[in-house]
Amino acid sequence: MPAQTPYGIAVQLNTPFDAAVEAARAALAAEGFGILMEADLKATFHKKLGVDHTPYVILGACSPRDAFEALNLEPDLGLLLPCNVIVRDAGEGRTLVSAIDPVVQLGLTGNAALAPAAATIRERLARAIAALGASK
Repeated sequence: MPAQTPYGIAVQLNTPFDAAVEAARAALAAEGFGILMEADLKATFHKKLGVDHTPYVILGACSPRDAFEALNLEPDLGLLLPCNVIVRDAGEGRTLVSAIDPVVQLGLTGNAALAPAAATIRERLARAIAALGASK
């Protein structure tokens, strides 16, 4: 069962990290999201800082149709895109997957015309996160 945080939707899985990353990609794709970018923070911190960190990946999820419509309503919205989804090792064989809440994210614009799109995107992200929880 997904948990709601002040700015996200999360689920903890009893799944190894690499399998959880692949499952998150598949769950997002099933809801119509593509991955625009992927940031491996563990690798970046190691390369740039010479420090170790637990496995942590940020997936930049985007629905082109929704992004196109939203950008027509709010041209500077690209500052808040894409919708970030994190997959992080929670230790002891557990992985946490969290997605930004688009209602909170797009609410920063103050543009009420974005509210219906934000709610729809939230529903789809919540279904993707819930699907991960159902398969754990």
